[in-house]
Amino acid sequence: MPSLPRVLLLAVGGTVVAAGAVLGVATVASAGEVPRGVTLDGVDLGGLGRAAAAAKVRAAVADRTASLPVKADDVTRQLDPAAAGLSLDVDAAVDDAFGGGPLDRVKGLLGTGREVDVHGTVDDAALRRALGDVKAAVDRSPREGTVRFDGTTPVAVAPQSGRTLDLDGAVSAVSQHWLRAAGPVELPVTRKAVTTTPASVQAALTGVAQPAVSAPVTVQVGGKALVVRAADVAAALRFSPDADGALVPALSAPALVAALGDRVAAVEQEPVDARIHLVGGTPQVVPSKPGQTLDAAALVAAVQPALTRPAPRTATVALVASQPSLTTEGARSLGVKEVIGTFTTRHPCCAPRVTNIHRIAALVDDTLVLPGETFSLNGAVGRRTADKGFVEAPQILGGEFVKDVGGGVSQFATTMFNAVFFSGLQDVEHKPHSYYISRYPEGREATVFYPSVDLKWKNDSGHGVLVTTSTTGTSVTVTFYGTKRYTVEALTGPRTNITPFQKEYVTRDDCTPASGANGFDVVVTRVFRQGGREVRRQSFRTRYKPEPNFICGPPPGGAKAGASAGASSGAKAR
Repeated sequence: MPSLPRVLLLAVGGTVVAAGAVLGVATVASAGEVPRGVTLDGVDLGGLGRAAAAAKVRAAVADRTASLPVKADDVTRQLDPAAAGLSLDVDAAVDDAFGGGPLDRVKGLLGTGREVDVHGTVDDAALRRALGDVKAAVDRSPREGTVRFDGTTPVAVAPQSGRTLDLDGAVSAVSQHWLRAAGPVELPVTRKAVTTTPASVQAALTGVAQPAVSAPVTVQVGGKALVVRAADVAAALRFSPDADGALVPALSAPALVAALGDRVAAVEQEPVDARIHLVGGTPQVVPSKPGQTLDAAALVAAVQPALTRPAPRTATVALVASQPSLTTEGARSLGVKEVIGTFTTRHPCCAPRVTNIHRIAALVDDTLVLPGETFSLNGAVGRRTADKGFVEAPQILGGEFVKDVGGGVSQFATTMFNAVFFSGLQDVEHKPHSYYISRYPEGREATVFYPSVDLKWKNDSGHGVLVTTSTTGTSVTVTFYGTKRYTVEALTGPRTNITPFQKEYVTRDDCTPASGANGFDVVVTRVFRQGGREVRRQSFRTRYKPEPNFICGPPPGGAKAGASAGASSGAKAR
């Protein structure tokens, strides 16, 4: 092939050299700018200096740094990127925009573009914390479908699968997509299926629940009619899924009996426990009586098949023999035959506190404490209220004498504690008064206040213990009957650590004056003897505070008043 003419070659070469010179000059001239054709998210950065490019990058992704939508199943939330540890690295994006080199600039001059990525950093710990709130909204336990009752109206409850946000996967998804997502970042969710379906719920609603409350069921029980109403059925009917997802109905026996309430008692005869009471000063057993009671399981078995039958609905249930908790033979075997301990305290006649002492004694009288049982005075009597026959009387409250309903019952507690003491029974819990009260034996007395201060003792005798009480106008007595094990003696030591009392002025309306008494320590020893021989000792150490000389009224001469009117959880009934 013949060679090109020399003149043509020289012309082409000259053109190339000239073009290269032009590009070189242009490249040098644009060295401080982003090359032409460089874009970020479709936004042209070409020709911009570093500061202008950085500003344009920030503007381009401003919506992503203001709020980040995330979606997990049907839950959508907006994350605050800053709080979630997501931050934009503008300098890195600008560096990428400038980083193509001279060839990049040549390409830009020739019209060939280049896209750079948005750069960001992620604080995994902060992101995990932020997604924890999303997880709390997403996570739910699976819920099987069922039928519940609104009154006597059955209501379908649709099944709902369980789900859990995959927190590790969610952190990864946000880290990868938060700067590039066109919409909410999809978060991975794990599901837990349920067995029931809307169809199985509807079948239970129309096939069982609605017929079940459409009419009553009359049950013949021992010749008497027991009517099971729609409300009783609604309170007791439950549905649970089987392996195939069908809802299986079942009546709850305890719930059905509770709904029937007193109607059950009307058709049955409860057994009567044997009792022990005094006849002419001697414990006698009052025989027990067997009962005829309704078996709850048999009632359910009779009623449930009738619930889908048309009205009128009937069923029959036989009563079953029911034995008492304490039979006559059981009561006779308890060994309640003799006095094992007794104690009497005295009081002036006719004060309001006497009403309370006698009332609590009446409530406790004839209590039988079985072997191994622990007796609680607060548990046996409950809160002292006017409805129970208690009246307002003085008691020690927060170190002062005030009036309250039930004041004075600590005299009964002291009397019972001493009966426990001399019966040789186990002291479980007792609390002496803050101040020594002279009508009680020092170191052998107890106070009570509902519910925080109690008197408790355990029947560790191996036999039954019958608690009896008696009162006169000026005394209360507690006597325990059982099988005597010990003869008990009380040895009272000398008073030590004598602490003088002081004078206090009280300006409350319910102030009760007191003359004052010194505080002291005392030790009382309980000596147990069997057959005249000492078998053991037990010491009770008591510290009494000095009882102030309470004077009702303001102090003379403007001196500072004493005890305040504030109530305290340390109240004591005298």
